[in-house]
Amino acid sequence: MNDSSGRWQRRSYHHGNLKEVLLEAARKLIEEHGAFGFSLAEAARLAGVSPAAPYRHFRDRDALLAEVARTGFERFAARLDVAWNNGIPTPLSAFEALGRAYLAFAREEPASYAVMFESGAAAEHGGEAVHAAASSPAAEKAFNVLQRAAAALCRQLPENERPPLKLVAMHIWTMSHGIASLFIQEGSAARKIPLSPEEVLESGMLIYLKGLGVLPEGDGQESSKETP
Repeated sequence: MNDSSGRWQRRSYHHGNLKEVLLEAARKLIEEHGAFGFSLAEAARLAGVSPAAPYRHFRDRDALLAEVARTGFERFAARLDVAWNNGIPTPLSAFEALGRAYLAFAREEPASYAVMFESGAAAEHGGEAVHAAASSPAAEKAFNVLQRAAAALCRQLPENERPPLKLVAMHIWTMSHGIASLFIQEGSAARKIPLSPEEVLESGMLIYLKGLGVLPEGDGQESSKETP
């Protein structure tokens, strides 16, 4: 740990935001060691506080991780909501912005993103609190943005031909998460193809939307710029 980081930690703690300092320390440790590769004492050490200090806010490491996940979902949901912008100027162009925002969050907040979707690993490590964070109201807000996007995209279809919107939103989330995990979180896969994660996601979504009937079969990427 260099002197500048130490000064930052002591100054932050002095101003009374112990909880945020611990969350930042946890995010740094997650990037280095993975979600379950450190202890609460190590987070305290990196934050520059006593080993007992974290217990003012967190009963154990899993509670700290759960808060990293919960606050991550809050920022994630807010970012998706801004990108969707109520489908303005068109649902398709807003949908593209939504996809870019999803990948940008995974790229810019890798530690938070990793913990947010670590529910399977959390169960293996006994991290019930982390698993619960993935089902929290903050996580539901993020999913609701995708459901609103799905509803707007499918609105042009005859009512009796519209697919279940929750299922469409889940498909969108699954594809987005898969690309984020493979090409951003893992990193190595991105070097094997001459396309950016954003290009892979956009092309995949265009194929999916054509399959739903939202886009005519003959349309290319330029169709996403038109009003549906």
